[in-house]
Amino acid sequence: MSKVLVIGAGGVSSVCVHKMAMNPDIFSQIHLASRTRSKCDAIAESVKQRTGQDVATYEIDAEEVPAMVNLIRKLEPSLVVNLALPYQDLPIMDACLEAGVDYLDTANYEPKDEAKFEYKWQWAYHDRFKEAGIMALLGSGFDPGVTSVFAMWLKKHKLKTIRQLDILDCNGGDHGQRFATNFNPEINIREVTAPARHWENGKWVETPAMAEKVEFEFEGVGPKNMYMMYHEELESLARFNPELERARFWMTFGDEYIKHLTVLQNVGMTRIDPVKYQGRDIIPLQFLAAVLPKPETLGETTKGKTNIGVIATGEALDGSGEKTFYINNICDHEDAYEETGNQAVSYTTGVPAMVGSAMMLQGAWRGEGVFNMEQFDPDPFLDMLGDQGLPWNVKELDGPVPF
Repeated sequence: MSKVLVIGAGGVSSVCVHKMAMNPDIFSQIHLASRTRSKCDAIAESVKQRTGQDVATYEIDAEEVPAMVNLIRKLEPSLVVNLALPYQDLPIMDACLEAGVDYLDTANYEPKDEAKFEYKWQWAYHDRFKEAGIMALLGSGFDPGVTSVFAMWLKKHKLKTIRQLDILDCNGGDHGQRFATNFNPEINIREVTAPARHWENGKWVETPAMAEKVEFEFEGVGPKNMYMMYHEELESLARFNPELERARFWMTFGDEYIKHLTVLQNVGMTRIDPVKYQGRDIIPLQFLAAVLPKPETLGETTKGKTNIGVIATGEALDGSGEKTFYINNICDHEDAYEETGNQAVSYTTGVPAMVGSAMMLQGAWRGEGVFNMEQFDPDPFLDMLGDQGLPWNVKELDGPVPF
C-alpha cells in the first residue's frame, strides 16, 4: 500500500485517479494537484461517488519547482505521477530529484516555443536519478506506453527480432461536435501539425505533416484513413531495438477534422509564437484551446470504439522464418464513460498510467535512473492491463503490411 501524488486534472488524470481508487490495496492514499483546484475537486467528488474512496486535492503550479518540492515534502508520497502538460515534465522531474521521490509520466518533454518532442532532455536526467537512488518511468500511457510494451511482448514471445514495425492508432468515436480534439487541444494540434518522421535504415526520414495517407480496415470500427505522423515511442523503440529497419506511426482523422484543421492553420490559429493583441502577447494555439470543447466534457456524447495496436514483422522465435503479428486493444467509449465518466481516449491513457504506477510501487518494475517501457518485462504490465479494463489480442497475419 502506497501514497501517490498525481499532478494534472484533465481527462487522463480523472481516469487514472478513478482506477487508483478502485485498487486501494495498491494505492492507499491518493493526492491530486493542479493549477485549478476546482478541477481536482470535481474529480475527487466523482471518485467518492463511484468508489467511496477519498482523494485529497491541492492547488499547484507544476512549473514552480520550489512549490512542488514543498508539496512533495509535505505529503511524502512514494511516487509522483505527472499527468500535466508535456512541457511541464522537466520542472516536475527537478522537483522529484530535489525531494528524492520516484517519477512517472505519459508523454515526453517538448519546449513551449517549439513543437518538437524528443526524449533527449529527459534521458539526460538518468545519472542524476541514479545517483539519487530514485526511478523515473517515461511514457506510461497507451502511445507511448502500451504500444512499446506490445512490441516487446511480441519480441519476447513471438519474434526473435523485429524488422518492420507500424503503430496504428484509430479513434472511431463520434462526439457530435463539428471540431474538437479528444485530448488536450494544444498538445494534439502541436503533434498533428508538426512534420512527420519515421525511422528507416538507421536514420530519421522527415516528410510534410499529414502527407502520407493510407486506408485501413480496423476491427470494431471499419475502414478509416490514417496519416503518418511522428510519435515519441518511435525514438525509444529504435533505441532499444537496434535491428529495426523501419518504424512508423499512423493515426486516423476524419475528413471534417482535416478540413477544420487546414482552415485554422491557414488563418494562423495554430501558431505557437506570441502575437500582439490589444497590447498583450497571446499564443494563438493557446487561445484556440481555450475556446474549443474540453476533452473531459466529451465523454457523455461520444460513441464508438478506439482500436490501437502494433503490427510487427521479423524473424520468428521458433525458427520458422519471417512472420508478422498484430497485437491490439479495442476500447468502447460508452463503456469507458460508464466506469469512469470519461471517453475512451482518456481511458486508454489513464489506465496504463495507473498500471505503470502499480508496477513501480509493487516492485515488478524497479531500477535507479530514467527508464522507458521497453526496458522492463512486458508480462506483468500486460497481465494487469487486461484485468483493469484494456484486454488485448494478438493474431498472426499473412505477411508484412502492404503499405
